[in-house]
Amino acid sequence: MSLHKLLLVVLFALLLNSCKTADVVRVLDTLNQSQGLSQETVSAGLKQALQVGTENTVFRTNQNGGFSNNSLIKILVPEKLDKVASTVRKIGLGSYVDKFELQMNRAAESAAGEAKAVFFDAISGMSLQDAWGILRGGENAATNYFKQHTTRTLTNRFKPIIQTNMQKVGFYNDYNKLLDTYNALPFTDKQDLSIETYVTDKALSGLFTLVAEEEAKIRKDPVARTTELLRKVFSQQ
Repeated sequence: MSLHKLLLVVLFALLLNSCKTADVVRVLDTLNQSQGLSQETVSAGLKQALQVGTENTVFRTNQNGGFSNNSLIKILVPEKLDKVASTVRKIGLGSYVDKFELQMNRAAESAAGEAKAVFFDAISGMSLQDAWGILRGGENAATNYFKQHTTRTLTNRFKPIIQTNMQKVGFYNDYNKLLDTYNALPFTDKQDLSIETYVTDKALSGLFTLVAEEEAKIRKDPVARTTELLRKVFSQQ
């Protein structure tokens, strides 16, 4: 079987942004019939593309600034503390808020490295039906698949790393200073916030936001997003 034919099928199958889903399905079916390619072969090509996309996501987030320098996913003070943060800034203690936010983002960046293995496990465990459901599905079909199959595992892996990371950088001392200011304000309805849960949820949200970006790139320009890896895989042809 020509591996050039395989690459052709994968590229056509991923071009979901340039034509309707029904058109893509017809292209896939036609290519399968005319080229004699199996669904398993096309599925393998999709998995390679998804490995590229998720690896890019982990690389972008698992470094200093991966969250904090990206306005799309930067973790900010919890909404319930917005008024407190504004008040703290007004009285000249804004550096505490800035450090508080930076530490949350650093914790998320540290935990993000765990995602690669989890994503790759999800890709490895992807059934033929799953793969074709993604190919024939909506523009976020792959991202939704990852959310469904990795959220629980990512949460379990992220939370202890985030907690440990925040403790190492003195997070709790700074957070307690912020809470002291919060508790001193004349509010009667004060809520106990679980920062570990908040940062974990935001980290996962940011991660899936970038996974969706990578999926969009694959669908819009599959050659640019997958050729490098596919060339390595098919270099022996």
